[in-house]
Amino acid sequence: MDFVSAGDAAAKVKKTLIQVGMPDGVVRRAAIATYEAEMNIVIHAREGAIKASITSDQVEIVATDVGPGITDISLAMQEGYSTAPPHIREMGFGAGMGLPNIKRCADELDIQSEVGKGTQVRIIIKRSGEGQ
Repeated sequence: MDFVSAGDAAAKVKKTLIQVGMPDGVVRRAAIATYEAEMNIVIHAREGAIKASITSDQVEIVATDVGPGITDISLAMQEGYSTAPPHIREMGFGAGMGLPNIKRCADELDIQSEVGKGTQVRIIIKRSGEGQ
């Protein structure tokens, strides 16, 4: 629920990718995917972390959290589906677009979740897919 710091990880990833000369399309997709993953952690988890690994060929973003987990991943991937509480929606978040937006930005996406334990979202954005 740390909305004050929400977006910091995405901004750091974006800044780093620009500094290392990644193409604009890769930077944009990585920043969006990281922000969406970060917001999911802020909204749903008790704690979490985001790590990015950058090579000349790709960006890998891994968001891991300790939280409620995702009961039905395929349902959570549907646009508009949200488990965010009403007070979060009143703040303008929790519209159910986080995971679908991540999927749109990713060349590869893997979601592992255990109910009552937490979730890990692994996102790969390839330099060769920069035109997406």
